[in-house]
Amino acid sequence: MFDLSSKVALVTGGSRGIGRAAVMALAERGAHVVVNYVNNEGAARETVTAVENAGGKAELLQFDVANGEAAEKAIAEVAKRLGRLDILVNSAGIAIDGLLLRLKEEDFDKILAINVKGAVACSRAAIRTMMRAKTGRIIFLSSVVGEMGNAGQTAYSASKAALLGVTKSLAREYASRGITVNAITPGFIDTDMTSNLTDEQKTAMLTAVPLGRTGTAREIAAAVAYLASDEAGYVTGQALRVNGGMYM
Repeated sequence: MFDLSSKVALVTGGSRGIGRAAVMALAERGAHVVVNYVNNEGAARETVTAVENAGGKAELLQFDVANGEAAEKAIAEVAKRLGRLDILVNSAGIAIDGLLLRLKEEDFDKILAINVKGAVACSRAAIRTMMRAKTGRIIFLSSVVGEMGNAGQTAYSASKAALLGVTKSLAREYASRGITVNAITPGFIDTDMTSNLTDEQKTAMLTAVPLGRTGTAREIAAAVAYLASDEAGYVTGQALRVNGGMYM
């Protein structure tokens, strides 16, 4: 099930957290995975090595999604070199938390540049290749806070909510070309992004999760693998909630 043999996938922000788990999940199912990173080449190489040690295929691709021109050029070049690009997972993202009255304009701009504009630029480049092939899968990593909001995360929530609108619009635009576009909205997941929370904050968040625990990056990656597969060929424009019941 979810056989991705002969498929080429690109995962932005693939060197850590959910991105890395997505790389592993896609590679385990036979995809040749291109691992994007910005600065941490060491972590990206570790991801590629982990894939190869497990018998999979992966390679590195350095570019900053916030630089739309560079991102589109890099994706076009790798698609040309490999002959195809079947799957794009937009996982790259940042969070800069703080109450609105303390939010710096440059921080807001940075969040939008990476989380929204970067994901759109990557999708635009991928769609050009996918349109010629008349098939493709685009997956956005949104967030539960993009649906329900969260105090102290106005900018981050706004960026993740924007991705849901992008998902639905692109799904309508390119369904006739055989391209599906979906989003995943993770809840409270055990990653680097949540590791900085205090025990008190974690406990408070867990009270809002009916399953009573944090999720794992691997559980999000399983949803990625499903949406990337042929079995999900009739699923488009959707937001798949993987949040332990935090938001229903």
